[in-house]
Amino acid sequence: MSGLTITGVPGLPEITPGANLAGLIVAAAPDLADGDILVVTSKIISKAEGRVISADRQDAIAAETVRVVARRGPTTIAQTRHGLVLAAAGVDRSNTAPGTVVLLPADPDGSARRLRTAIISLTGKNIGILVTDTMGRPWRNGQTDTAIGAAGVIPLRDHRGQADSFGNVLEVTVAAVADEIAAAAELVKGKSDQVPVAVVRGLGELVIGAGGAEPGGGSAGGDSSRDGPGAAALIRPAAEDMFRLGAADVLAERRTVRDFTADPVDPAAVRRAIAAAVTAPAPHHSQPWRFAVVESEQARTSLLDDMLAAWVADLRGDGFTEEQIARRTRRGEPLRRAPLIIVPCLLADAAHTYPDQRRNASERAMFLVAMGAGVENLLVALAVEGLGSCWVSSTLFCGPVAAAALDLPGGWEPMGAVGVGHAATPPAPRPDRDPDAFTVIR
Repeated sequence: MSGLTITGVPGLPEITPGANLAGLIVAAAPDLADGDILVVTSKIISKAEGRVISADRQDAIAAETVRVVARRGPTTIAQTRHGLVLAAAGVDRSNTAPGTVVLLPADPDGSARRLRTAIISLTGKNIGILVTDTMGRPWRNGQTDTAIGAAGVIPLRDHRGQADSFGNVLEVTVAAVADEIAAAAELVKGKSDQVPVAVVRGLGELVIGAGGAEPGGGSAGGDSSRDGPGAAALIRPAAEDMFRLGAADVLAERRTVRDFTADPVDPAAVRRAIAAAVTAPAPHHSQPWRFAVVESEQARTSLLDDMLAAWVADLRGDGFTEEQIARRTRRGEPLRRAPLIIVPCLLADAAHTYPDQRRNASERAMFLVAMGAGVENLLVALAVEGLGSCWVSSTLFCGPVAAAALDLPGGWEPMGAVGVGHAATPPAPRPDRDPDAFTVIR
């Protein structure tokens, strides 16, 4: 690269639906050359494509949202159907008539491909297109432009396997060059200068067919089309995203998992989940939560076999048939499929004793509520660690048996058992539940 220039393209008119955007850009930037990259603000593409609507902004945000990642006061961070995560699902009410909002392009990569084709047809020059929008960033103040659409531009440059200046082999370095270009171009476009397009010159090696770049070459997740993989290659797959869960996702991530793989469970992850569990509230400034982590196969088998024998004996004593007993005891099978079991226990040694049973019952209820809060914390924390879990109530029906099988310290009361492992299959969709059906207002 001998030199890099970034030049704003002024003089574009207000864009209206159906506008010939390619013609307008070429007229405003008549000296386009092979290898140039046009960086185009998404808003003018949205306006040309009729993505300006008369609507309440909050209603528009809800319609464009597929997942609320976080919400605080009037601010919503949401994932769109494109896979983008940004404020207000990309819905914007600046630089548009009162009472209207601008939505993101329906298909930013598709918009970039169409614009590139039209400009190449008009100029005969092999150029690349980036469509950009503004995003905030976790842990960083301020906003910056990023690429949400791309055509003819390699969006990611993979340096893995190359050696640095000290001879160290790079292992994880993949540069998001499309985002870097988008941010740099914003320096000459600005937010209020009405310069929605910039020409970046000097990066022809990133333009497909202009500087030796091949379709998909040097990128992650590339394809064989003449326009390259698009900005979709910049969106990290959910399974690889360590920060997938936003504040609004965490509780819903906890799902009951009944089928597990044979993969081992990381003890450090379990320890972190227990650390989260013991942050729950409890009465009398007590710490009533205890956890028996059943790791060894011998201990798991002993616990489950002893509990099953006690369960069968109780059911027979209640007059159930062998078929009925078999059907009921199948409910505990998920614990046998789990590679690890956690038995949450209540230690209520801080409970107060009163002369009347009513107050004693209320005292115990306080500790049971605290125990439930601790168990829920545990289950949510396991989900955040990427682990599946299922809470099974069986130890509540045979507490002394479970305590003896695990040789628990005195006073530890088993409060169910939690099977822990890696989910073998995705959980079934959770049905929508209207909170109004569970609520009274007084």
